Amino acid sequence: MTTATNQYYLQFTEDMKEDYTILAPNMLPAHFKLICNFMNTYGYHMELLETEGPEITELGLRYVHNDACYPAILVIGQFLDALLYGKYDPNKTALIYFQTGGGCRASNYISLLRKALEKAGFGHVPVISFSFSDLEKHPGFKLSIKQLLGLIDAVLYGDLLWMLVNQTKPYEINAGDADALEAEWINRLGESIGADSNLIMRHSKSIYREMISDFAAIPKEKRDTVKVGIVGEIYVKYAPLGNNKLVDFLNKEGAEVTTPGLLDFLTYCAYNGIVDKKFYGRGGLTFWVSKISYHYLCKKKRVLIALLEEEGSFDAPCPFEEVVKLNDGYISNGVKMGEGWLLTSEMLELADSGIKNIVCVQPFGCLPNHVCGKGMMRPIKERNPDINIVAVDYDPGASRVNQENRLKLMLSTARDKLS
Repeated sequence: MTTATNQYYLQFTEDMKEDYTILAPNMLPAHFKLICNFMNTYGYHMELLETEGPEITELGLRYVHNDACYPAILVIGQFLDALLYGKYDPNKTALIYFQTGGGCRASNYISLLRKALEKAGFGHVPVISFSFSDLEKHPGFKLSIKQLLGLIDAVLYGDLLWMLVNQTKPYEINAGDADALEAEWINRLGESIGADSNLIMRHSKSIYREMISDFAAIPKEKRDTVKVGIVGEIYVKYAPLGNNKLVDFLNKEGAEVTTPGLLDFLTYCAYNGIVDKKFYGRGGLTFWVSKISYHYLCKKKRVLIALLEEEGSFDAPCPFEEVVKLNDGYISNGVKMGEGWLLTSEMLELADSGIKNIVCVQPFGCLPNHVCGKGMMRPIKERNPDINIVAVDYDPGASRVNQENRLKLMLSTARDKLS
């Protein structure tokens, strides 16, 4: 039985798969490029939108109320910009949106997008709701177990690339080496984990080792850098469009950036299915799928950590089992709207790894992140007085200059402590 989210619901059919282009929003450039490349090996025609500029926000505000979540305004604006002014035929184009189906405003994105498409004259454009919660059915977009495992591999490779690039950029002798190597690996990986490949799961260790070795070989020099961690709402935390190219700004200011990976968020979602049994008595198939998924994802991360530690040139992240324990005494694992307790744990994880300067980002008015991010800053600082946390809100009316001035002040304080 198909569940429609609103009156504008339109399925992506099997016939559409042949000649439709599927447009994906750009939340995590490396990850989503890998996902697009991977899905294209299965006969889809998926492209990542990388458009930017104030016109995206303005277009989104034209079709979405300004009280809506800022990421929704940006993504809808980006989609409409592609249909109105891009190279795409609206009669042969579909859109895909990734959502968790959780209890925050993000669960309304699909409805807002479809309503905006109807207003703009594109009501005939299908919107694929990609969710592990099985919110909708799309006959032309069905994923097998092998494809889902391939997508997890794409996330892991994306996380590793993200980590290696961020730990290389501040120290590279030849500017651009890390970005060039990242682009090279994205092209290679798209095929290596594709439909005709036998590399899914079986040979990932050798690929990890080669990637780590390649980045370790980039010529570097030792420099005094401020280490900065970024946490917050998932879209604004990662998307250059959503955070005004925060990572690029921090890099230009001479900082080394660390952002917890996307795998942690997926593992957090799986763990919440386990927590639901403890707090609410919810068992059955959902519990067992969550439990199996949680242990599988934790194991995949531990493998990655072991290989990073084996090579020794880069800092490895914390095992997720340890991340879960960090919020003990701070916040309950039952707090799981949006990024929930994970946001608090990520700040503590960064602090434990020696990264004391943290930027907590969120869309203005994002209640879950204001509670678990801003709301937890005081108790975290009270128990960890050496932590320097700055909260930055993003919305259509926020001043980029003010945001960057706050970041410069944080960096200035951090540099004073280095000297």
